[in-house]
Amino acid sequence: MNGTIKTKTDKGFGFISREGEEKDLFFHSNDLVDVTFDELQIGAEVTFDVESGDRGPSAKNVKLA
Repeated sequence: MNGTIKTKTDKGFGFISREGEEKDLFFHSNDLVDVTFDELQIGAEVTFDVESGDRGPSAKNVKLA
């Protein structure tokens, strides 16, 4: 899937906005591939997989588009 980095926190996680979806998707810095959390900027286009977890869906294998 494709999306845009909407927010980042100083605790190593953030949220991705997806076109056509109202709710933003959680991601954690451990789920980034070939990019560090510090390199990732708000507004960056990313690709990712969606996985269901205990707290609902989240983004995995997050890469810069």
